[in-house]
Amino acid sequence: MIIMLKSKIHQLHVTDVIFNYEGSISIDPSLMLAADILPYEQVHVLNTNNGARFVTYAIKGISDSGEICINGAAARSAVKGDIIIILAYRYVEEDEVHLFRHKLVYVNEQNAIKEDLSASLTNLYHG
Repeated sequence: MIIMLKSKIHQLHVTDVIFNYEGSISIDPSLMLAADILPYEQVHVLNTNNGARFVTYAIKGISDSGEICINGAAARSAVKGDIIIILAYRYVEEDEVHLFRHKLVYVNEQNAIKEDLSASLTNLYHG
């Protein structure tokens, strides 16, 4: 088994941080759906403003709001307006890697989807 990038939501703007919360990251469900991220799935969050990286789990935010809210202890790693990247990974059988397709979701300044891409490694090597 090889760990592969399953999905990425790129250039998200943090809309809120809530310190007094159990933890997690609240994500607009339309973004979760586009990136194939399930509620309570582990995600890696990269803050491009301060270099912070943390692992948490995704929960549904407010639908069609563009909400990206960092909750709990991770809220110390971001401030409203920071630009982040959310990554999710999965295990893939080595002999299926060439067939594997990942999701790439790009958003605008309001966290609305501007581009939704997927690619296989075949495309990366031969396209």
